[in-house]
Amino acid sequence: MRDNSARRIRWYPAAVIAALLAILAGGTVSNLERNPQPQLVADGIPGRPVPPGPGPAAGTPYAELVRYALADLDALTLPNGATLAGWDGPWRFVWPRDASFVAAARCAVGQYDEAAQVLGFLDRVRPAAGRWAARYVAETGAVPQDGREDQLDGSGWVVWATWFCGRDLERYWPMVKESADQIVAELRDDGLPGPSPDYWEKPESEVTLGTVAPLLTGLRSGVAIARKLGHSAEGDRWRRALDRLSTATERRFAPDYPRTPAEAVSLLEGGFDIGLGGSADAIVTVLGPPFAPERPVVTAAIERSHRVLTQPNGGVTPGEQWRADGVAWTPQTALFALSAAARGDRATAAELLHWLDTHRTPSGALPEKLNRDLRPAGEAPLGWTAAVVILTVAALEKPLPTP
Repeated sequence: MRDNSARRIRWYPAAVIAALLAILAGGTVSNLERNPQPQLVADGIPGRPVPPGPGPAAGTPYAELVRYALADLDALTLPNGATLAGWDGPWRFVWPRDASFVAAARCAVGQYDEAAQVLGFLDRVRPAAGRWAARYVAETGAVPQDGREDQLDGSGWVVWATWFCGRDLERYWPMVKESADQIVAELRDDGLPGPSPDYWEKPESEVTLGTVAPLLTGLRSGVAIARKLGHSAEGDRWRRALDRLSTATERRFAPDYPRTPAEAVSLLEGGFDIGLGGSADAIVTVLGPPFAPERPVVTAAIERSHRVLTQPNGGVTPGEQWRADGVAWTPQTALFALSAAARGDRATAAELLHWLDTHRTPSGALPEKLNRDLRPAGEAPLGWTAAVVILTVAALEKPLPTP
């Protein structure tokens, strides 16, 4: 009988490779079907004027970027101080998170009156007790009955923005106190808060870094406000809570600071630890400047997360657990730019700002996200992205205050 074993050996690897490629191709097609390319919902705001003249960031490569971003924030802010997340549909609400960034961005470029409008709206709708709502109706301040749970991170963001602006602190003291007290009330025996939705806008079964990081910033800011105003009892109480939360965060999230607490930590050869479990989240940027003092372990985690979350199109996805569609989200990309600028990594900040600048929409707006093929998608403009970009450019010009 004829022996064909040699021939089989030659074609067998090629057949396996062809089969694997077919499987991968099928998986790619299936993924594209499950995660179709998002499209641009709307571009620009009717009647939006673009301010002429140099304005903030004059004489820098980012002057036009900042002018358009500020013009979009002007258009997104209603006369009552409500700053819309976006102009259309489900974005046409006020998120405390987004509004806090807008207030801080205004203050970073000296627009204190405009920031006071934004903080004033938040002050009027603040919860007398309990968590901030996920979002508010812009015209009335009512909480929409849409099934979204309250979001604890708002308590941290609002206090941070109030501290960052540093004006009319007595006026906002009740808002600061209620928010910081809520953070303290939420801490459990282990020093961490319970589960809460965060900027991913979905129910959570365990605590996330998306909640913990803003609460750390909020408590640190609250302590600074309390001491400045002479409220020593509150300052001491919030300081103790901050110490508990900080210790618990290091114990459960360090050294990689993933989205959810690491299941274990392993000592690798060479003498450094690595977390087991959890996954990267862009909110790790909030553990460092300009939201917290810089620490080498956090800087390493931020840079590691940036590498992991960068998409083939050059932008950043919110997290490893986010849908694998290759789409980049501009708020998270801008957060890594802000982090780099605040830490003195000007090259990374400039690279990400250039990416954001060159992928604006035809109206000049910063969109919510970019497709795999770099087409703008989602809502444009998005207030959160505009605010973070303004803060980033300000951080390149001079150091931003860090609580």
